[in-house]
Amino acid sequence: MKECVFCQKPQKEIIFENDLAQAFYDRYPVNRGHVLITPKRHVETFFEATLEELTAINQLVFKVKNILEEKYKPQGYNIGFNVNRAGGQTIFHLHCHLIPRFTGDVENPRGGIRRIKKNLVPYPEEE
Repeated sequence: MKECVFCQKPQKEIIFENDLAQAFYDRYPVNRGHVLITPKRHVETFFEATLEELTAINQLVFKVKNILEEKYKPQGYNIGFNVNRAGGQTIFHLHCHLIPRFTGDVENPRGGIRRIKKNLVPYPEEE
C-alpha cells in the first residue's frame, strides 16, 4: 500500500525481521528504545492479522527485548496494540509498541496503561 508509512521501505531501519514481521525504532518515541513491530503484509488492525503474523510479531518482541536490555537496561516494559481510532490508533497498519520503562520516568507508574483514562471502578492502592 503506497500511502502507508509502514509499507514505505526507506522510511525505517529494520532492527530485526522474520518472514512475516519486522521491528524498527519508533520515529516518535515515548521513551528511549521505543520499538514498533509490524507485519510485513499491510493489515490494519490486530484482529485482521493471521495467527501466524501475530506469532511472528511475538517472536520479534522477545528478540528485540534482548537488544533493549543490553543497550538501555530498562526496569520494565509496556507492550501493546492500539486498535481503531477510538483505541488511539493513528497509523492504520497493525503495530505493536514495545516501550522500555525506567524507574522514575513517570511519577507514579502504578496501573500502567490503566491510566490512559479514568477507571470505571477505582484501581486499588498499593497494599
